[in-house]
Amino acid sequence: MLFNSVSFGIFIIVVFIMYYLVPHKYRWAFLLIASYVFYMNLHIGYGVLLLATTALTYTMARSLEKAGTTKTKKRCLLYGILPLILILLFYKTASPVIDRLNLLADAGRLTMQPITVKILLPAGISFYFFQSMGYLIDVYRGKIKAERHFGYYALFVSFFPQLLAGPIGRADSLLPQYKKERPFVYENVTYGLKLMAWGYFKKLVIADVYAGVVNGVYDYAQSYVGLVFIVVTVMFAFEIYCDFSGYSDIAIGCAKLFGIDLMTNFNSPYYSFSIREFWSRWHISLSTWFRDYVYIPLGGNRVPKWRHCLNLFITFLVSGFWHGSSLTYIVWGGFHGLLQIIETLVYPKTRKGEIVERRRHLWQLPVTFALLCFSWIFFRANSMQDAIWIISRLFWDIERPMNYLHTGIICLSVSRVAAMGMLLSAAVLAAYDLASLKGDVIAAFSRQKFFIRWPVYVLFLVVIALFSSKGVATEFIYFQF
Repeated sequence: MLFNSVSFGIFIIVVFIMYYLVPHKYRWAFLLIASYVFYMNLHIGYGVLLLATTALTYTMARSLEKAGTTKTKKRCLLYGILPLILILLFYKTASPVIDRLNLLADAGRLTMQPITVKILLPAGISFYFFQSMGYLIDVYRGKIKAERHFGYYALFVSFFPQLLAGPIGRADSLLPQYKKERPFVYENVTYGLKLMAWGYFKKLVIADVYAGVVNGVYDYAQSYVGLVFIVVTVMFAFEIYCDFSGYSDIAIGCAKLFGIDLMTNFNSPYYSFSIREFWSRWHISLSTWFRDYVYIPLGGNRVPKWRHCLNLFITFLVSGFWHGSSLTYIVWGGFHGLLQIIETLVYPKTRKGEIVERRRHLWQLPVTFALLCFSWIFFRANSMQDAIWIISRLFWDIERPMNYLHTGIICLSVSRVAAMGMLLSAAVLAAYDLASLKGDVIAAFSRQKFFIRWPVYVLFLVVIALFSSKGVATEFIYFQF
């Protein structure tokens, strides 16, 4: 059941109405059942894994809190986290290994049947595994108490708006909200619906439409050269941002319907003046998770300079592997780690005043965006061979500027009307994100007069209805992680 499906539309309407009809003391149970129905609609087996994860981490957290010695606490933490790490490693590595064995069998003409086992990565597994591990680590550190009510904890792990692709929640923020009585608040509901509409606009009107062009080039990369790669890579930068942040907006807006606040996951990331700033604005729930549970335990920046740089590099390598065991993801993570190291050496001090001072140098904005787009080549390429091909041919035939420009435009095979639509939607996105730097755009616009607000609302709904059908109706990109 995807957010961009008719079945989800029916599901959320029914759940929303029933939620406010159910007495407060049973609402947690209703949301828990709804979350499992939502998840098991994708595959029944997913619910079994989710329940097993919940039971394991719940039990280990309780045992950890009761442990009398540090050694026993560490053992409980290991018993709770290690199975999750091993399962993640299995799902991240098994499928590529099987594919390689098949290639070896074909190349060697071995007298054996090809290995046809297909490992299906359970949707959302990386997200709720990380959320569960973060909970265990927080209990171990004494930051929070172990939750005694299994139902509330199960809802914390499985809450359906954030289950498939985050934001990765923290127990100290979410668990109290599930226990608190939440009456119907008109402003919360309308805000949530508006945020969901904005998320659908980003996903259906921008991400899916851009994906049709991007996939057509990247999936057949060695058939193209030159400017076309630069254009589609910039388009992919918008595609992945709108796809993932669109999901986050829908998830946050959906949770808002029930009076629950999820953390902000994106904050105008392409207006960053450095890679460091980018990671404070992009996929915030994951970047802060790696900061708190990987980077800081390694020593963070409270160590010698060489060790600090190593900690950064390791953290981003792990982040790359989290996205997948393919070499392209590892290189992508390593490249961001290398950029962070360079920035650490160039800008050793990070006090707020100095960051504001650097923002006067506007040239950093396009340079940062160019570096990000370059890194997206590794992220999107189907293989390292494709990535190397693309990078080596970005400026193919540039010594003939007119031919370089003409060939790039022709290869895109996009009509003028479609191109104008894409540019217009990107301009709307850029304007929204720029305004977001100063405050909450939806809240500010909601205070406008009726005759200003409603024409815009209606226009947005019409645009979503008209242009979404022209996209490729893709799943959300981060479901594969």
